Amino acid sequence: MRMKLLIAAALTAFTLSGCSLVYRIDIPQGNYVEQKQVDKLRQGMSREQVVYVLGSPMLQDAFEHDTWYYLYEFQPGHGDKERKELTIKFVGDRLATVTGDFPLPAAFNTPL
Repeated sequence: MRMKLLIAAALTAFTLSGCSLVYRIDIPQGNYVEQKQVDKLRQGMSREQVVYVLGSPMLQDAFEHDTWYYLYEFQPGHGDKERKELTIKFVGDRLATVTGDFPLPAAFNTPL
């Protein structure tokens, strides 16, 4: 009787331990931007040059067309969510400022 109870407990524990091994997919959303791409940005770049370096923006401000947003969110199957933001502002058709989660390159203010 005791052996049957021990085997039943072991089977139950083994079955329940498999529940934590459920596969969950990684979910990337938005524009994936790396620091090496941000390092290529220079003040005074045209909009076309910025799109060439970073790709199309995720969002453009509906009221201020000179502001572009590059957003990236990554939710791994198991773990914490990662979020990166980059905001690009133009004056006229030239890159003026870059703000967000990436440090600006030292040569940002050096014109092309």
